[in-house]
Amino acid sequence: MRRAHYLSGLIITLFTGLHLFNHVCSLFGAETHIETMRILRHFYRNPFIETILLFAVVVQIISGLKLFKISRKSAASRFDKLHIWSGLYLAFFFIFHVSAVMIGRGVLNLDTNFYFGVAGLNTFPFNLFFIPYYTFAILSFFGHIASIHNKKMNSNILSFTPGQQAKAILVFGFVLTVIIFYGLTNRFQGVLVPAEYNILIGK
Repeated sequence: MRRAHYLSGLIITLFTGLHLFNHVCSLFGAETHIETMRILRHFYRNPFIETILLFAVVVQIISGLKLFKISRKSAASRFDKLHIWSGLYLAFFFIFHVSAVMIGRGVLNLDTNFYFGVAGLNTFPFNLFFIPYYTFAILSFFGHIASIHNKKMNSNILSFTPGQQAKAILVFGFVLTVIIFYGLTNRFQGVLVPAEYNILIGK
């Protein structure tokens, strides 16, 4: 089960890295974000790759929840606790986020692009939910990576210990979160959502 969790995690990490890069592109505007996504979709939105991704997500959720039950009582260090609790949040985030995208595509017939992702983020009072929802997702992703790095890494890099390296990963995750939110909210000024996405915010 741990092996399946690890392998599915590698697949998801690769996709998430591309996805976060896509979000960073929002710094240059919505059109740049959409165009970058259009290019990236050639790689991951095809029947073969998408099936692998969805299967990896299912495996990650099921194995992650089982590992949480096994490990939560034995977690001693801060990084051990970060590992299991960040994993738990990611499991539930995957359930809701992937379901939302599939409903958006299959039921609402929407292009799940930039505007699909930022509609709630830029609309009050929905942003009261979506700001922490996305913030904890990104921080949990980097928290999970940092805790695994701290556990697996055995050597210093440029005199930084594995623990310090893990903390650097956490700092990078926090900075990247701020940068992504800066882009997804049009430099914190808000994004005007096209009319077809108003269904997402009750308009």
